[in-house]
Amino acid sequence: MHAESLMNSSPYDLLVIGGGINGAGIARDAAGRGLSVLLAEADDLAAATSQWSTKLIHGGLRYLEYYEFRLVAESLAEREVLLANAPHLVEPLAFVLPHEPHLRPAWMIRIGLFLYDHIGRRKTLPGSFGVGLADSRWAAGLSPRFRKGFVYADARVDDARLVVVNALDAQAHGAQVRVRTRVTGARRDEGLWQVTLRSADGATTEVAARAIVNATGPWVKEVLDSLRPEQRNEGQVRHVKGSHIVVPRVHDEAHAYILQNADNRIVFVIPYQERYSLIGTTDVPVSAFDHPHIDEDEISYLLKLANAYLARPLTRSDVVWTYSGVRPLYDDGATDPSAITRDYVLKLEALPGAPGPGRAPLLSLFGGKITTYRKLAEHALAELAPFFPGMKPAWTMHAALPGGDLPGGDRNAWFAELCRRYPGLPAPLLRALAQRHGTRALRVLGDARTVADLGQDFGAQLTAHEIDYLIAEEWAVSAADVLWRRTKCGLPMSEAQQAEVADYMARRT
Repeated sequence: MHAESLMNSSPYDLLVIGGGINGAGIARDAAGRGLSVLLAEADDLAAATSQWSTKLIHGGLRYLEYYEFRLVAESLAEREVLLANAPHLVEPLAFVLPHEPHLRPAWMIRIGLFLYDHIGRRKTLPGSFGVGLADSRWAAGLSPRFRKGFVYADARVDDARLVVVNALDAQAHGAQVRVRTRVTGARRDEGLWQVTLRSADGATTEVAARAIVNATGPWVKEVLDSLRPEQRNEGQVRHVKGSHIVVPRVHDEAHAYILQNADNRIVFVIPYQERYSLIGTTDVPVSAFDHPHIDEDEISYLLKLANAYLARPLTRSDVVWTYSGVRPLYDDGATDPSAITRDYVLKLEALPGAPGPGRAPLLSLFGGKITTYRKLAEHALAELAPFFPGMKPAWTMHAALPGGDLPGGDRNAWFAELCRRYPGLPAPLLRALAQRHGTRALRVLGDARTVADLGQDFGAQLTAHEIDYLIAEEWAVSAADVLWRRTKCGLPMSEAQQAEVADYMARRT
């Protein structure tokens, strides 16, 4: 599936550099509009920021305090789109905000939630409401000192899989997707970009493209400077590290918490993978961003805030896993990292001349968040439209992502259907596959009738049959590709189980 030659008899319309959520989303949208597209990712899909999010599709309630009304409205509208188009990966999640009167008065929270309910064309999720916490399920795991709270709805997502399904759809519409393929050089020549690519084995290839999109996340300025070294400039991007900790599940209910801190920041406590709770995030300015990791101060910060709310205090020994990602935020001059805009900014450069082909445009993306990736892609292609007068119109708003065409959009009904079709397979395995692959679970399961038909069982509902599918269909090469991006099975696995997966991958790839 992935052995096609990069050589093209004619130039690509669009080279997208970067296989995170924005790059994959733009490649998908552009390919569906009839452009010839090459997506080049130096590592694996979602290998950087896009896999290290807080796993939320949300408007960003706290952004209202910074008057980011356009961003919140767009995010809430996109939340509805993703709930409809990727119901296997995006699901509703209730959030409880325990009230701390000395931090934000109740009237302020009510106004904020009223705006949150009404500025984003809410269709499927319930509205917010106040709740008494005494003897209430909404107070599960909370300290009994909290007597009042507010409940509102948002959604959560399997972030890395959202990237992968966008890449799958890009490919289905004709795009070439190349992982572990680095852009090592590019120059404008007679109205085209002449680009050198290097694959993981060191082989180099020359391709031509009419336009380039720089969707490299934290590396956006570095890549931008390399593409036009004569125009280097300072600023434009601020790197802010967000870290998370994972602990044993702090309560058995299905809802999450949004916790307020005296520094005006908020932290989420989110049910994660059945057995755990995800707590984050921090906001720490950084200059080095290639291999981010959590600092002990960040762990202490998250534990201290969580313990101010939870009935059972957490200790450092409760932390079973951590992760950190660097968000490439557009530098709007804010001194507080939490106040820097999460909105996206598009910067377009092109050779001088009249609108139309032959000007070798370069579009660089700054900022953004996973919730708004689809709308960002539409805006990016609107910027490029003058260079491609034959480009088809926007199309992704009502188009299901691969695996998202669930009957009735109901993930539970689809799980029940899989149980009916595969009565000899255990329900936990079928549920895991339904959530990861949606209707594409049928491609993984094939004609299997028993667990033995799926090959080696590695634990955590991961089998050799699924790994084979991920290698053949989803560009998986390493154990990390499978365990931490395509499936998220790494967390509940033992080191020995992870090593078995790595050994199997080494034999298969």
